[in-house]
Amino acid sequence: MSWMALLMFLTIIIILMAGYPVAFTLAGVALIFAGIGTALGIFDPVLTALPNRIFGIMNNQTLLAVPLFVFMGCMLERAKIAEELLETMSNLFGKRPGGLALSVIIVGMLLAASTGIVGATVVTMGLLSLPTMLKRGYDPAVSTGVICASGTLGQIIPPSIVLVLLGDQLSSAFQQAQLKMGIFSPETVSVGDLFMGAVIPGCLLVSLYLIYIFWLTRFNPASVPMATDITPTSVGTVLKALLPPLILIVAVLGSIIFGFATPTEAASVGAVGALLLAITRGQFNLKRLMEVMDTTLRVTCMVFMILIGATLFSLVFRGFGGDEAVHQLLSNLPGGVVTAMIVVMLVLFVLGFILDFIEITFVVVPIVGPILLMMGLDPVWLGIMIAINLQTSFLTPPFGFALFYLRGVAPDSVKTMEIYKGVIPFIVIQLLVLLLLAVWPQIVTWLPDTLNP
Repeated sequence: MSWMALLMFLTIIIILMAGYPVAFTLAGVALIFAGIGTALGIFDPVLTALPNRIFGIMNNQTLLAVPLFVFMGCMLERAKIAEELLETMSNLFGKRPGGLALSVIIVGMLLAASTGIVGATVVTMGLLSLPTMLKRGYDPAVSTGVICASGTLGQIIPPSIVLVLLGDQLSSAFQQAQLKMGIFSPETVSVGDLFMGAVIPGCLLVSLYLIYIFWLTRFNPASVPMATDITPTSVGTVLKALLPPLILIVAVLGSIIFGFATPTEAASVGAVGALLLAITRGQFNLKRLMEVMDTTLRVTCMVFMILIGATLFSLVFRGFGGDEAVHQLLSNLPGGVVTAMIVVMLVLFVLGFILDFIEITFVVVPIVGPILLMMGLDPVWLGIMIAINLQTSFLTPPFGFALFYLRGVAPDSVKTMEIYKGVIPFIVIQLLVLLLLAVWPQIVTWLPDTLNP
């Protein structure tokens, strides 16, 4: 019967590659296979649990953070925070070789922490910074690589929508794993724990990006020349551009890390703070508010429709015994948990070429998460490893999503192969960080363990 589960999974992958909507593909294929299985008498009647599952999704307080964080990010984007930050940082660092690239990385980090939406960050940075970098003589490969890598930081730097969704799924997977092991008072893992676990790896990634640019200024200075058309900037101008978004980020993230607020409560503070920031900068009007609300509604509907479709897929997959088949496969691999983790990471990496993080989080993580956690892996460490792995996948040629986003806004003079060439050093950095986290899990777990003794 498990062969039906495998066939269903392959069917979904093929249909998604053909370009059909994700949510309806997941739900439609699951219902068709459930009907076939029922007709053949090989399907357990598990769909009776679907109404309760959907009610649980709609009643999930953690997922309320999604529309609030989306609203926060969209409002900051409409308030032209990125433009002002990039201009100010360029003037601050531009008098040194590689200054503009350093500015893009720092602004990308701040945007990642503000919006957490990979596509929006890559497109915004591409439109704002790529023409300037090319005009100032930067190597197109270096320019596009910096923009793509900085844009994908939204995967790992909290507060991130990716981490909110991943934290919710891992929390459920962790409880399932403990119940299957006979632990009937299970420990919990929260989105806040995942945020704490992501702080040091995120800072490590940004630091290595910056070190790479410094390395270029020494060994290949022609690729990152010093700008000659820089306007001197004052400390007051820098503080005016940098402090408001920085205070907002610290308020949101700090309130979660130090236990003053849940992710949902902190997200509401972020949404109101972004609104106030737009008002104080004179970037607020009714039309802009309607645009932000429309975008928020569309993204939120997409997320919840995919989650409902993924829930239906998960039920049918389990009804065919697919979860047990995956459990046996991973458990029987030579090398135990190490080999199982490597296999799962490779599968997720490949799926990252054809599926967005939302589909992977809702479809794949509920299947493999409980199995890996039953093998003794730390849920926070597992979540961060998955997030960085998907971030690397979104950068990797020829199918990485970040590359497509940038290709869509890059001028025709920038060749696609230059974009591919530019991201290679950053992929190496990503893999290095993954290796470091695998060898020293304490890089992830130290902060959550310290703040949650």
